[in-house]
Amino acid sequence: MAKTAIITGSTSGIGLGIACSFAAKGYQLVFNGLEENGAAIAEEVAQEFGTQAFFSPANMLHPEQIQELVQQTASRFGQVDVLINNAGVQHVAPIEEFPESKWDLILGVNLSSAFHTSKAVWPGMKQRGFGRIINIASAHGLRASPYKSAYVAAKHGIVGLTKTLALEGAAHGITCNAICPGYVKTPLVEGQIADQAAAHGMSEEEVVDTIMLKKHAVKEFVSLELLGEMALFLASEKASTITGTAMPIEGGWTAQ
Repeated sequence: MAKTAIITGSTSGIGLGIACSFAAKGYQLVFNGLEENGAAIAEEVAQEFGTQAFFSPANMLHPEQIQELVQQTASRFGQVDVLINNAGVQHVAPIEEFPESKWDLILGVNLSSAFHTSKAVWPGMKQRGFGRIINIASAHGLRASPYKSAYVAAKHGIVGLTKTLALEGAAHGITCNAICPGYVKTPLVEGQIADQAAAHGMSEEEVVDTIMLKKHAVKEFVSLELLGEMALFLASEKASTITGTAMPIEGGWTAQ
């Protein structure tokens, strides 16, 4: 029987990359995001890899919509084996200029939603004696940077939540781990590179070397394929004794 994975924020970037990795291994998938073409993305991936998938537009700020997403998954596929909490937003500003609304938004989407999704899938995982929760944190869950107060706070919170769920799930076959990527070359980051180049009068190559990858010891972007493979391993039966970890995949950023 095929296993089922819910991946929040999976219609672009890291989430979509991980979804494709899971689809290639035959997982039934629940896509989620706010894009209007989310259903088309889910259908395209399902057809490409010969699996089943559907799209939920559940807003991660609304616990009742999260509950509905999990209920829809159970009705459609029977159970949730893997939950990947990937949904996230960002805003950069000095603390004295940081809008309260952005703080609330980032904490809600990046941290509180992971609590609500995990709580929603927990009873089923506990009853079956198997579950895998994978939180996509960030190198900023382990290290801070200026002007990212909400994002850094949320990602540190995700790492703490991961450890607590790992302890609570240990007796029930449920593991919980966090993946902490450095910079990943997604369409969003490519846009940031272009914006930074224009703002600083630099070439895009200079932006990559002196800004984006400045803290990476290995001067390369983290690949979507690597993140997908790591998530697949953590979701597997073989990873039953790996839990409560925050795995840095960031070119040596946090080794410094």
